Amino acid sequence: MGKLYDNYVRSYCLNEERDKEFFDIIRDLYYTDEVQGQKIYRQHSDINRLDHITSVTYTTYCWAKKSRMDVRAAVRGALLHDLVYYDWHDKELWHRPHGFKHPRFALNNARVLNMDITPKEENIILRHMWPLTIIPPKYKEGWVVTLCDKYCATNEMLIADREFFKKRFEEAKKRLGGQNNVR
Repeated sequence: MGKLYDNYVRSYCLNEERDKEFFDIIRDLYYTDEVQGQKIYRQHSDINRLDHITSVTYTTYCWAKKSRMDVRAAVRGALLHDLVYYDWHDKELWHRPHGFKHPRFALNNARVLNMDITPKEENIILRHMWPLTIIPPKYKEGWVVTLCDKYCATNEMLIADREFFKKRFEEAKKRLGGQNNVR
């Protein structure tokens, strides 16, 4: 398995003690009702939005840290990138087409939740759906979140829809850290 996949799998095995540095960056936001409430929404296949957000955030954290980027901005932007309060699978017209509209909804919600959001974090949230959003991310941290979002979404769909990938994922979870202690 590659490092990126291992980081993705570890995002499902996070632990406050072992992953203290990661949680120190997001704790003030992660445990809010707004973020924890994302678990009621389905994101991709059987994966809920909180699991998706956490996977994107942790995968971004590992990549940004290794690449010596602005880890804080990357991670906090990743945490807030899909902060919307509806199920995008519903047929309601007001949020259609979801892929184009939800970055703006997420940014507005992030601003309410986090009064100290930086311009870099705003750009990460607003541009994470590139190339659907025509304007690409301005910062390298935004590119990392965009790529991690696509990577995690792909894994989520494969794990939910293909028995081979589900089995490989469960085996990797056992190898990398067992059960999640925070979600």
